[in-house]
Amino acid sequence: MKFSIVIPAYNEEQFLPLTIDSLVSQTVLPHEVIVVNDNSTDSTSQIAATYAQRYPWIKLLNTSSDAVHLPGSKVIRAFQKGFDALENKDFDIIVKLDADLILPVDYFEKIIVVFESDEKIGMAGGFAYIEKNGEWILENLTDKDHIRGAFKAYRKQCFDQIGGLRPAMGWDTADELLCKFYGWKVITLPELKVKHLKPTGANYDKAARYKQGEAFYTLGYGFWITAIASAKLAMRKKKPLLFLDYLNGFLKAKAEKKQMLVTNEQAKFIRKYRLEKMKEKIF
Repeated sequence: MKFSIVIPAYNEEQFLPLTIDSLVSQTVLPHEVIVVNDNSTDSTSQIAATYAQRYPWIKLLNTSSDAVHLPGSKVIRAFQKGFDALENKDFDIIVKLDADLILPVDYFEKIIVVFESDEKIGMAGGFAYIEKNGEWILENLTDKDHIRGAFKAYRKQCFDQIGGLRPAMGWDTADELLCKFYGWKVITLPELKVKHLKPTGANYDKAARYKQGEAFYTLGYGFWITAIASAKLAMRKKKPLLFLDYLNGFLKAKAEKKQMLVTNEQAKFIRKYRLEKMKEKIF
């Protein structure tokens, strides 16, 4: 199976070389890689250009956008520009990859094996690990059946059916819920340990934290599911007061009647799915 990769990058001069080095060392190489330099003010563009000169399957796309780093919207808009710029759409798997990762050398070899094992598998990915006190530990922010937004691999047919990625916070939950809505399977591989060099949310401010609550609203969670999800996420991040930020974000989005990321039918499915998952954990 052929796979193509889009890497949105904003001021990633410190980590981008490590990410690309881990790509060129893969046991199975990508069909095409596009690094989207999203208005960086450091040497991100020059670094990507150097790799593009050495490897014909690596391309650089320079683009511009707002410098404000609100989670979701900036990165996905950059991803979409890279996706549109792919020279050859004859791929089986499309991958959205962050620019601050080190992948195991057999990462994509094993991802391909998973997709080939079952034609109903729509998404696959490993697990994120962060360095703490000299050790690499699981970045435990989500359930074990969720693929982190930093490294998402989609079967092309699944990607097309869910309508691509939404340029808003919550995109990396919306995609998986829509996969399930359309009957696709989401597979996580614990043995694929990805080193995440920059902890999630490291550059987010309070306005960005409110966006998490907004995301819960636009996914159709409703108040009580949002409250439970907010409490769970705040405790995982070991910052209990984030619970209030998330709830305020939800209520603000509801008052402003923010545009939903899903249809009414999909929202109904999502609420039912979330409630069933909660019941499984309780009982």
